[in-house]
Order: sequence, then C-alpha cells, then structure tokens
Amino acid sequence: MPADPSERERMLAGEPYRADDPELVEMHLAAMRGQARFNATSTDDEAERAAALAELLGAIGPGTVIRPPLFVDYGVHLTIGSDCFANFGLVALDCARITIGDAVQMGPNVQLLTPTHPTDPVERRSGIEGAGPITIGDNVWLGGGAIVLANVTIGADTVVGAGAVVTRDLPPGVVAVGNPARVVREV
Repeated sequence: MPADPSERERMLAGEPYRADDPELVEMHLAAMRGQARFNATSTDDEAERAAALAELLGAIGPGTVIRPPLFVDYGVHLTIGSDCFANFGLVALDCARITIGDAVQMGPNVQLLTPTHPTDPVERRSGIEGAGPITIGDNVWLGGGAIVLANVTIGADTVVGAGAVVTRDLPPGVVAVGNPARVVREV
C-alpha cells in the first residue's frame, strides 16, 4: 500500500496541507537563512549574490539580476529563466511552484503569491492552507507593485501595469491594468 503523501507533496499538488509540518518548517527556516545571506550581500559583490541565489532558488538562469531584498517562503520552488531583472523588494511566496520565463522584467515591490487560505473561519483557524502555481511567460513586464495571485498564468510578451492585481490568466501579448487586472489592449 503506498504511503500517504507528505505535507510538502500535498502543498505542491495544490491540496490542503499543514504549514506547521516539521519538514516544511525546516525548509522555511533554511530559506530564511539563505534569504538573509542574499539580502546582506553588498551591491558590488556580484559573485556572492549569484552564489547565494543559486543556493536559495530552485533554478536561476544566466544574466538574471535580482536586487535585494528578496523574500521567499521556501526558495526551492521558484525557478527564474535567463536575462531577467527584478527590482528591489520582490516577494515570491513559493508554497506552490513559481516558474518565470526568460527576459522577464519586474518593477519594485512585485508580489507573486501562491498561498491560499480557506474562507471558512473554522477551517482557517485549524491551520489548513492551500497553494496554487504561478507561471510567467517569456518577455513579460510586471510594473511596480503588481500582485499575481495563485493559479495564474501570464502569457509571453504581456505587460502588467503598476499596482495591478492579477487574479486570473492573461493571454500572450496584451496590456492589463487595474484591480482586478483586465486587458485594455494588445501589445
């Protein structure tokens, strides 16, 4: 008989899970240490920043620059392609996988939020959480302060305006603005 899935497996599968599971707590603490190391790097030590990111993240492509501070839940569920740029204050809560394509540009204080929580107050109080993946296609621009929620895919070449809240998928090659983000034109 197969073993029950771990809380991490449940989390990554989009099933309800307990964030206070010892394995997840240790993973989170390891990410906090790696995040602190990266955030403490000096601006002129590119090799140290690259080493800290390579250790913290699931994958990061060549030519990608992330300006500290960076905030993650686990780090290992975040993959970033080549030649990307993230300005100061990226929040990438990677309870589910976050996949960022190549040549993606992110303004300051962008938030990629995979966690979800029950709306039922009794269930929420029980400590059960959920998560859904985020996928960002190649050559996407996320304006400063944009927020991308769980279970969202943003198509290649799309522009998301500053302060927009992306609650559902966006097709390739459009400009989307507002809360909730809506397509206003093609690129």
